[in-house]
Amino acid sequence: MLQALSTLGNRKRTLILLVLCSLSAIAAAIVGISDNPPGIVLAYLSAFLFILAFVHPWKSAKPYRYLILASFLGFVITALLHNVFEAVAGTIEATPFFKGLFEFLGVFFFMLALLLCPPAFVVGIVGAMVARNRKQNRPVDTSASN
Repeated sequence: MLQALSTLGNRKRTLILLVLCSLSAIAAAIVGISDNPPGIVLAYLSAFLFILAFVHPWKSAKPYRYLILASFLGFVITALLHNVFEAVAGTIEATPFFKGLFEFLGVFFFMLALLLCPPAFVVGIVGAMVARNRKQNRPVDTSASN
């Protein structure tokens, strides 16, 4: 993530991607994402742009492979946390504050599992393939001999 802010060019690109991410998220909120394909596409576009804002300077395939692993594990963990918080919210009857808190946490982790982890997985796969192809297609410098 620090590479995205390391140089002036990277900071500009990161800022542009974050602005586009915000505009896409606002458009998704205006259109609505409840059973509305254009809104869902805008929400996923916002998630892709958010992830790209931080991974665009990566040149090798290794960090993208870590992103693939992290997004897969993140999906499993956030889906599990969603189920745990929903179950706890269903058993709490006495305190409306805690019931609401656990319902909020359940929805939050559901949204993370559904909207952030799959785009991160796709960005990781595509980024790893592009970085690997870029490395394989790099011309060999033969002028450095002697």
